[in-house]
Amino acid sequence: MKARSRSIHLSVHIHKDPAAMAERAAHILAAACEEAVAERGVFRIALSGGQTPIPLFRLLAARDWADRLPWDKMTFFWVDERCVGPEHPDSNYGLARRELLSHVPATHFYRMRGDIDPVEAAVKYEQQIRQDFNIGPNDLPRFDFMILGMGDDGHTGSIFPNSPALAERKRLVIDQYVPERKADRLTLTLPVINNSRCCMFLVTGKEKHQVLSQVLDLLAEPTLPAQMVRPGVGDLIWVVDEAAATGQD
Repeated sequence: MKARSRSIHLSVHIHKDPAAMAERAAHILAAACEEAVAERGVFRIALSGGQTPIPLFRLLAARDWADRLPWDKMTFFWVDERCVGPEHPDSNYGLARRELLSHVPATHFYRMRGDIDPVEAAVKYEQQIRQDFNIGPNDLPRFDFMILGMGDDGHTGSIFPNSPALAERKRLVIDQYVPERKADRLTLTLPVINNSRCCMFLVTGKEKHQVLSQVLDLLAEPTLPAQMVRPGVGDLIWVVDEAAATGQD
C-alpha cells in the first residue's frame, strides 16, 4: 500500500462570541457530513464534553439546523468520558443527549461506558469501534469528524500534559487515572485522533490565549497534548472566540 504523505491543512476562524462560533462550526460540520455521506454513505463523528460545545449542540438541535442534517446516516461516538453514569451531570454522553441527541432523530450512537470498570470499558469501546469500522486488530479507524476542546493546560480529550497516554501508539481507547482531576477517565488515543479526516477545536475565553498561541505555532516542538493533534492527512480547524484569540475581554 502506498504511504500517505503527511500534510496538515490548518485553518483558524475567529468569531466575536460563542454564538457566532457555533454558527461557523455548524456550517463546517454540515459540509463534512454532506461529503462523507455522498462518498461513503455514513458520517462518523466523535463528540467531546465540557461547556464549550453546548452552543453548537443547541444550534444543531434547533429546527433550522435539525432539518438540514441526515441524522439517520450519522453515527456518534465520544472522544472521551468521565467514569460516571449517563445520568450524572459530569457525563459527556449525558450532556450530548440532553442538549442534542434527544432533540433530533439520531439513532446510531455508541457511548463510552463510564458506569462500569474503566479497564473493561476501554476494551469494550475499542471492540465497538473496530466492529463498526470493520477494521482488523492492527488498523486504525478513520473518523470523518472530531469535535475537540482544549483546557488552559493544553489538554484535549482526556489526554493531559505528562500523561502516559501521550506515548500510547497501539490501543484505540485507554483508561487512566488523572491526578489533576482525581478521577478516572476514558479517552481515544492520539493515533486515532490524528487519523481523522477532520479535527475541529472549539476554544473560548481569554484564559486560553497563551496556550492557544503556543499550540497554533506548528513550527514549535509539540509538548502539549493539543499541540500533538496533527492529522496525518486531514483538516485541522480551530474555531475560537475573540477573547481566546486576543487574551482580552
